[in-house]
Amino acid sequence: MAALRRTLHLASLAAGARRAVAGSLAGSCLADRRLWDKLPAQTRQGSAGTFDWFFGYEEAQELLLPLLQEAPAACPLRVLDVGCGTSSLCTGLYTKCPHPVGVLGVDFSPVAVAHMNSLLEGGQGQTPLCPGHPASRLHFMQANALNLQPVASSGSFHLVLDKGTWDALAQAGLPGAYQLLSECLRVLSPGGTLIQFSDEDPDVRLPCLEQGSQGWTVSVQELGPFGGITYFAYLVQDSN
Repeated sequence: MAALRRTLHLASLAAGARRAVAGSLAGSCLADRRLWDKLPAQTRQGSAGTFDWFFGYEEAQELLLPLLQEAPAACPLRVLDVGCGTSSLCTGLYTKCPHPVGVLGVDFSPVAVAHMNSLLEGGQGQTPLCPGHPASRLHFMQANALNLQPVASSGSFHLVLDKGTWDALAQAGLPGAYQLLSECLRVLSPGGTLIQFSDEDPDVRLPCLEQGSQGWTVSVQELGPFGGITYFAYLVQDSN
């Protein structure tokens, strides 16, 4: 099972912190908010203050940037990261993307959201993050990925990112994962793209996505290997 072979890419953490984080995840229910509330305290031991499951922004940028290059400066394309945790995906897009983007990271852990807002604003003596484009914006909010209504209206995002969130929810059962998928598709704007990053094999994930996103185009791209592991980007796009 993919859930039993999760690999944590923690380049920003010292060796001792890597062992502590891996130990905290071992044998845990990945859909349990209490687990993710513990991680920000451990990420502070690293120089970048971020924790990446699978991989970070640097490994994903080659896939992401072409989807964002059409953004006009006066109207940044909106990007939603569901279950952002303390990943470098949002901060990387904000600080390194040369195109204007409006990035929103949401997570059900208030501790993770507070940590990322502190990182963004330069709390605890850190330097505030600077945008890669003058028109880019970044926000973090607490939200349940199974009900994004309070933070995301229908058709409001050009790009929705899910790095491991389906995987965490599916561990507790597919109904929650399908509800996540439904919410992600609801908030996509016409012509938008949902990307799920995972190490789950296509013969397992693709049938689920095709069943849960009828009327959409589903495809897969191989990523890596990173750290000896091959990952996959599952793209769900508007068929019209």
